[in-house]
Amino acid sequence: MKTTKVLQTNVTETNIDQVSKILNTSTKNRVAICNANTLVRSVRDLEVRNVINNFTIKTPDGFPVAKALSFLTKQKFSRVDGYKVFLQTIEDGLSSGTRHFFFGNNEKTTQLMINRLTQNFPDVKIAGYLCPEFMSANDLVENYKEEIFSINTDIIWVSLGFPKQELFINTLCNEIDTPINFVGVGAVFEWVAGTKKKAPEWIANMGFEWLLRLFQDPKRLYKRYLIDNTLFILYFLRQVFFRR
Repeated sequence: MKTTKVLQTNVTETNIDQVSKILNTSTKNRVAICNANTLVRSVRDLEVRNVINNFTIKTPDGFPVAKALSFLTKQKFSRVDGYKVFLQTIEDGLSSGTRHFFFGNNEKTTQLMINRLTQNFPDVKIAGYLCPEFMSANDLVENYKEEIFSINTDIIWVSLGFPKQELFINTLCNEIDTPINFVGVGAVFEWVAGTKKKAPEWIANMGFEWLLRLFQDPKRLYKRYLIDNTLFILYFLRQVFFRR
């Protein structure tokens, strides 16, 4: 798939429909949902950069990334965010019986999410879920790789937060040979479950989704949005004026 380098990340020129189709019709895909925080971290951390760029698809999640991609390619790209990828892929896969497995987050959130999914999509095929104890990405791989290898599913949705979920997926896929597709989706489980509020689409399309998330979890997210978003603008201006 065609990509364009935004900062140091090769962002895929794609859309929601295309990502859903790939996940429902092909195997061995690794999908990273890339927002401004992802791209800034990739500039500053070589390991994270290499892992992200090694994924099959790096979607332009978030207003800044989609706008940057549109500017560089002179084409219009909309946000390809984890929430919409998750729900559309599930809906599009109903007719073909795509099987889904959920890894990460906590028991309460995951159960609520599954309840919502089965209410909205009664025919959804859920292969199961795992909510592991808190541990490093490498320890998660070591403890769960055999169990994951035996799971009969088409897609595993991973909710461990960035960059842990991407490091986990990368290490796991380097250690086991499986046809399963993996997608790191961060807070999507909580949005679907309703334990955290998802910004309305009109707010997200104006570029203010980050503000609602910051209000809900300021201690954890203040650095991501107040520092990394500023760095994203500075790094992007540097790319445009000095390195293009």
